[in-house]
Amino acid sequence: MTEVFVNPARRPWRASVRNDARAFHRRLPGYEVRPVRALPTIAARLGLRDVWIKDESARFGLPAFKILGASWAIYRLLVDRLGREPEWRDIAALRAAFEPLRPLRFVAATDGNHGRAVARVAMLLGFDATILVPHGTAAARIDGIASEGAHVEVIDGTYDDSVAASAARAGDRTLVVSDTSWPGYTTVPESVIEGYETIATEADEQLGRAPDLVVVQSGVGALAAAMVDHYAATSRIVVVEPKSAACGLAAARAGEPVLVPGPHDSVMAGLNCGAVSIVAWPRLRDGVDVFVAIDDDVAIAALRELAGLGIAAGETGASGLAGLLALAVAAPEVVADTSVLLFGTEGVTDPVAYARLVDGA
Repeated sequence: MTEVFVNPARRPWRASVRNDARAFHRRLPGYEVRPVRALPTIAARLGLRDVWIKDESARFGLPAFKILGASWAIYRLLVDRLGREPEWRDIAALRAAFEPLRPLRFVAATDGNHGRAVARVAMLLGFDATILVPHGTAAARIDGIASEGAHVEVIDGTYDDSVAASAARAGDRTLVVSDTSWPGYTTVPESVIEGYETIATEADEQLGRAPDLVVVQSGVGALAAAMVDHYAATSRIVVVEPKSAACGLAAARAGEPVLVPGPHDSVMAGLNCGAVSIVAWPRLRDGVDVFVAIDDDVAIAALRELAGLGIAAGETGASGLAGLLALAVAAPEVVADTSVLLFGTEGVTDPVAYARLVDGA
């Protein structure tokens, strides 16, 4: 059964000052604006004015949006270490600018997409990377990370255990690049959130107006925080989580971050997080209108519906649509007569599992 929590702490929001992340992203090799696709059949069925999905099934040749945050965060981290903004026009010049900083190793914890993004950026800039993944991570996701030249280690535990293990490795020559945060570690996750706002600035240009409702999936909350920063002044925000790892909803209900105990075993692997980021939390507390926690079967149904429309979205990528579909049944007043923006946050990261889910095997 879908769980819906209307956030009593939502407050009026002031538009945020835009950062320079998109200008940075434009200079990276392979940058292109990802499409916004209209879903008129879904809008008509639900009685909505419009439904759009920002298709993030590919970014810079990777099957997810995560490199937007990882690349900007690593760049800011290296600029701080260098002590100045380098002059560069292409990736070769940027790599040369950071040459005095070598040797360095980046370490990150991941369920798949963030770690692969960190590994790709490290490879582009000529640095080493170690990526820690929780037990049970799909072999296809591990292979994808390794294909970027990173050393991959499987941690005997959850995603949150992997985060703790990555934090323990920080050192003068080992820099942690996390999209979540903890006491004493907030600067890099803030940069990750800034990097994700490129998605919204593109969508502004494509739509020409703000949607009434923004529905965004949330794990530790970094993407949701970026969308709050961008849209909370103009739109209502809905956060979608798996019921087994609804750490944002639990925090909103408690009024503070709380640990949601495992197992975090949803098919929405990228959302299997037991604790909301302390950097993201104030934004979620103040800027989210509704939290919704969904069962896996709703996410699988959404995945199949998108596949039928020619949009290949993995289980996590389809969860925004899943949240919208669930709300239309459980709390139709939230979505009634609105224009809605969704995010297809990943493509097919585990082809075997995806085929099985689409076929219903």
